[in-house]
Amino acid sequence: MNWVSCLSPIVAVCIAFALTPWVLRHAKRVGMMALPTARSSHVRPTPQGGGIGIVVGFLLVVAIQTANRGQVDGVHIALLGGGALVALTGWFDDRKGLGSYVRLLLYGLAAAWAVGWLGGFPSFQLGSVEVRLGGAGFLLSWVFIVFLTNIYNFMDGIDGIAGVEAMTTGLIGGGLVLMSGDSQLAVLAFSLGAASLGFLFWNWPPAKIFMGDVGSNFLGYSIAVLAISSEGRGSLPASIWILLLGVFVADGVATFVRRLIRRKPPQVAHKTHGYQGAVRKGYSHAEVTTVVLGINVGLGALAFVGLRTPSLLPFLAGGAYLFLLILHWWFSPLRHRCAGV
Repeated sequence: MNWVSCLSPIVAVCIAFALTPWVLRHAKRVGMMALPTARSSHVRPTPQGGGIGIVVGFLLVVAIQTANRGQVDGVHIALLGGGALVALTGWFDDRKGLGSYVRLLLYGLAAAWAVGWLGGFPSFQLGSVEVRLGGAGFLLSWVFIVFLTNIYNFMDGIDGIAGVEAMTTGLIGGGLVLMSGDSQLAVLAFSLGAASLGFLFWNWPPAKIFMGDVGSNFLGYSIAVLAISSEGRGSLPASIWILLLGVFVADGVATFVRRLIRRKPPQVAHKTHGYQGAVRKGYSHAEVTTVVLGINVGLGALAFVGLRTPSLLPFLAGGAYLFLLILHWWFSPLRHRCAGV
């Protein structure tokens, strides 16, 4: 690992930290504000779009790494091209508003770009079991990217939660990747986590600025790309990344399915996630986000054990997801049949 790689996370955290207050002032000037509604968890107008600091900080690191290597690498091009498209889509949605189908189309194009450069999932490793996917791996990887891009956005509903999720996933995932000897991919993961930390200084409860779609969708896309790349390179199974993202995946999927069952449009804003239910029960944003941070550290410990002892991974991941689904059920407003959600 050379000095450019060592400095990359520091560059990412500094840019995200320094750029966010500029975005805050810009958002106030142009009226890019998230207004409180009956379906939001904040009570005062708050600037949004702060995730652009994460985008610029991380993509600059990716570009520097690409130039430093002097050759084209699939993961870098997937992040630069698709990541820029996802971020621009989110920025325009934060600024002017875009239709849900337009966003989905553009995110689908970004996912196709990434799959083209990464080659999809040739196989999927779950503990000591390897499933060969063949051509189906291309479709599965495309669905995975689109899924995570949107789920991450759905879960960005209270102060600090999306930043904490990306920070812990990036830093812990980067550490696990580094254990495999893939320092290049580890630096990317560390830098994404570091950029999220830089933004989190401004987004920690009570948030001075929101991440917005520009940040949340970008983070979901970027983590998905890192997961597919590390699976293909043999650095870290994508199943480990899914374990690290357990809070967002379990709550997001469970809420999505329950809303479909109740014939509620999943793309419409709502307050039926488990973490939102915890806030409605009287827990503060800081308390809920801190609990998520603690859970993520625990998931990181399980991931480490599962990586060292692959035969245990399915049982560790299954137990973790069972716990998270019970937690979701306990706090979900849908359990109490709240009207209008």
